Amino acid sequence: MNDDGDQVPSNESTSQATPELTQLMVHLLKGVLYRQDDERLWAGLMRLQARVREQAAVLLLDLVLDEVEGYAFLKSRPDSDEPDTMQRPPRLIARRPLSYPVSLMLALLRKRMAESDAGGGDTRLVLTREDIVELVRVFLPDGSNEARLMDQVDATISKVVELGFLRKLKPAAGRDQQAPRYEVRRILKAFVDAQWLADFDARLEAYRAVLADATDAEPVE
Repeated sequence: MNDDGDQVPSNESTSQATPELTQLMVHLLKGVLYRQDDERLWAGLMRLQARVREQAAVLLLDLVLDEVEGYAFLKSRPDSDEPDTMQRPPRLIARRPLSYPVSLMLALLRKRMAESDAGGGDTRLVLTREDIVELVRVFLPDGSNEARLMDQVDATISKVVELGFLRKLKPAAGRDQQAPRYEVRRILKAFVDAQWLADFDARLEAYRAVLADATDAEPVE
């Protein structure tokens, strides 16, 4: 309390919040924060989200937070939001163009998630490697080489895991030979929205045409 009788926050309470805020910012700058992965850190974000937004704004980033789905991440602000883009510092969150196979798989996974949600089932969508292969197979040209298909799907799955939209699950206890299983992360909804899904069929036809052209252009072995 100061001389005027006003209560002043103690240094102790201020210092206690600083490490937690720092931990939150470091985690978010590295990637997505999921509630199910770290309940304690998520609770900290709920308390400190206003300060996280302030810190992110300094770095020209926005906090994307979905409390219902349980995820949060930082994204770069559009260049148009800045009065002078020539003075903009390098992006902390890099933009990564996606290949057609990766875009196709993300679209198919998002549609599968929408179907699962509409069916009122478990919000946690888990697919086997074979499930994902079958999703993709329908949209590949007829007569695709099976070995090449499997190699392509495995490489695409690995890339989608790297991007954070799939999470490979550990085999159940005593089942080391179990087929690989993957959880489709709910954050996919933030990147493939309802409007995107509305144009889904047209997009898939475009993907099919591009992949068919790529197959036709490959040299015959």
